[in-house]
Amino acid sequence: MKVRYTPRAVHDVEAILAYLNDRNPLVLNNLKRAFESTERLISQFPRGGKVSDASSTHVLPAGRYPYLVYWTIEAGEAWIVHIRDGRRKPWRGE
Repeated sequence: MKVRYTPRAVHDVEAILAYLNDRNPLVLNNLKRAFESTERLISQFPRGGKVSDASSTHVLPAGRYPYLVYWTIEAGEAWIVHIRDGRRKPWRGE
């Protein structure tokens, strides 16, 4: 299944990578690969992951990192809608 990113999710990825680039550039490439791997999993198993509290939104961690990737399925495509640090309060889909 095709995976797309909402503008919010694109901003999330850019902000996370910029933060790490400033603080821990050695982790940066590993996290990029984790995001890519998670995207491939979503593509192969779009109904996988765990259904989050946000209605019909699935969630999956990005590898061993604390970041959670949230997505929905619309019109035959998986849309990554948000990526956030899982150590924060749970996302409610706002």
